[in-house]
Amino acid sequence: MINMDISVTPNYSYIFDFENDFIHQRTRKWMVENWTWVFYYCGIYMLVIFGGQHFMQNRPRFQLRGPLIIWSTLLAMFSIMGAFRTAPELLHVLRHYGLFHSVCVPSYIEQDRVCGFWTWLFVLSKLPELGDTIFIVLRKQPLIFLHWYHHITVLIYSWFSYTEYTSSARWFIVMNYCVHSVMYSYYALKAARFNPPRFIAMIITSLQLTQMIIGCAINVWANGFLKTHGAQSCNISQTNINLSIAMYFSYFVLFARFFYKAYLSPGGKKSRHMAASLAAQNTAKLSAGPNDVSSKFVASDAAAASAAYLRKAKAQ
Repeated sequence: MINMDISVTPNYSYIFDFENDFIHQRTRKWMVENWTWVFYYCGIYMLVIFGGQHFMQNRPRFQLRGPLIIWSTLLAMFSIMGAFRTAPELLHVLRHYGLFHSVCVPSYIEQDRVCGFWTWLFVLSKLPELGDTIFIVLRKQPLIFLHWYHHITVLIYSWFSYTEYTSSARWFIVMNYCVHSVMYSYYALKAARFNPPRFIAMIITSLQLTQMIIGCAINVWANGFLKTHGAQSCNISQTNINLSIAMYFSYFVLFARFFYKAYLSPGGKKSRHMAASLAAQNTAKLSAGPNDVSSKFVASDAAAASAAYLRKAKAQ
């Protein structure tokens, strides 16, 4: 028997048994008792990734193409499902109850079992998502500050916010699910060598920048609602607002810097053009034939140079 307040929940066409069995009080109790373990997880994560980089320094890189395809596809499917199960609640609340409710009332957990279940999974998923970095380390790709900083802070903030049932988090969850749906789908295609157009990568970074701008705006509104209506009416703490706006603003600065260096800066464009040119030379030399020994050596040099330029472009 479904036990939800239908006045504040969308009309779901179908509700799975595991969604209907979700009891938010149990998950909150577990998180309140265990959320600080996240700091240990982050410590282990840092040791693994930087220790892994040192371990891989003089060793050949792993390809891991098959595992990467599976990993990215699973995360894409999870994010798509999460977006479809949480976005209707946000749209329903905005349409029928307005901005204040969407920012200040945690009905998405307390009164909506579908959205509540996928919110719980969202929070837990930030832990296994740390595995993204393992692929970067083992494949000896550039590990930029933005990557590991983003993973750590999202994990800590998500677990902390769940203990408070932060009402504005419904915005952050829906946005993250939607952006990750596109991002991990793109990663899966790239890993499978489908080579989507480059402008898609620009769109993904643009979506991430938009996400950060909206995140900052939601926190500004939350701060205003908290001051005008009080903590009894707006279920979000001042501490949470301060942490969240600092986090989102730092993300915006870092993603904007990444966007400029990757897509707009003259140095980034020059490196990308050189890498493409060297890759073309590599292809041409390889097509010269298996008996041309000198071609093999030139092709090998071109491939190495191409890879070096690509790593430099990504690092910038």
